[in-house]
Amino acid sequence: MNQQETEAINLLTRLVSIPSPSEQEAAASAYLVEWMRAHGLTAHVDKAGSAVGVKGDGPQEILLLGHIDTFPGETPVRREGDLLYGRGAVDAKGPLCTFAAAAAQTEVPPGWRITVVGAVEEECATSKGARFVLAQRREEAETRGGENNEPSPPRLLASSPPPAFCIIGEPSHWDRVTLGYKGRLLLDVLLRAPFSHSAGEGRLPAEQGVDLWRQVEQFCAEFNQKREADTPFNQLSPSLRHIASRDEGAYGRVELGLGFRLPVGLSLTELEQGLRQLTKTLAEGTTAHLQFSGGEPAYKGDKSNPLVRAFLQTIRAAGGEPRFVVKTGTADMNVVAPHWPNTPVVAYGPGDSSLDHTPQEHIDLQEYAQAISVLRGVLTRLMQ
Repeated sequence: MNQQETEAINLLTRLVSIPSPSEQEAAASAYLVEWMRAHGLTAHVDKAGSAVGVKGDGPQEILLLGHIDTFPGETPVRREGDLLYGRGAVDAKGPLCTFAAAAAQTEVPPGWRITVVGAVEEECATSKGARFVLAQRREEAETRGGENNEPSPPRLLASSPPPAFCIIGEPSHWDRVTLGYKGRLLLDVLLRAPFSHSAGEGRLPAEQGVDLWRQVEQFCAEFNQKREADTPFNQLSPSLRHIASRDEGAYGRVELGLGFRLPVGLSLTELEQGLRQLTKTLAEGTTAHLQFSGGEPAYKGDKSNPLVRAFLQTIRAAGGEPRFVVKTGTADMNVVAPHWPNTPVVAYGPGDSSLDHTPQEHIDLQEYAQAISVLRGVLTRLMQ
């Protein structure tokens, strides 16, 4: 194991050891900034709280957008041979550290720059870090730094163009490239329904809540049937995230939390309109309040662009058989890619995504090192 591999493994081990659930990322961001500064990047914590490192000062940018927050719940950090266990090892500190290590090891030629972002709040619906990245390219950023003799980060102007290429940091194994993610919509429903006698024919408030959920399931099934959606990525998928009821005198109150994973081509507005129609069939005297949130459209990029070709060539050169992946979850790709139609965007990173959020979350350090090598090769090809 050479010095660069040792430093990359130490980076990942230390970052996984710093708890950083969503909205509690400050310590992890500070550490990553410190590491990037020590390895040749100009780095700072931005106003959203994300760790940002830049190498090179050219106008053409390769954006490596990972996330530094994790799913809640700590798991013991330990190493068993080449396996590193701990919360975030796969989702998604492994990919993020791949970005930081590859950027540090890559020579950036004139005219280019590599930007590494460890974004905050990806695991919750706010995607605060990724949205701040978008905002930087819409408005003139204030000059920061200067305090404690810290270097000022590069200034982004109002006319700053989108990046030439963007890679999202998510696990897909070292030899796979993720082209797309399903969209998302969250819906909280509050029903207020009059009671009827339990021995009568009327539906009790809690039963009406269950009835509404069944209608939602039927609505999604009919949508999928009309579209002949035969794969999970192409289907509208509902989930019942929460249901509770309580008595309020002559009325009952029922709360439902619903989630939807959207296929490409289904707009958020279209889905919202369809779901509102379902509440028009409620029993007389029952009212419904609907609150939508967390809406992100689905996204799928194409296979024919320089970014994809660079990955295919580099993975093959490393002895791998590259494969394309689309995922049924949602990521920061959904946040930024629709706003940059001329920017090739893919997701890449080491790790088995089936371990995301689980108590057994772990990453193979050999695969991690392989992914760093692949990404370093991709960056070099793109900047030639």
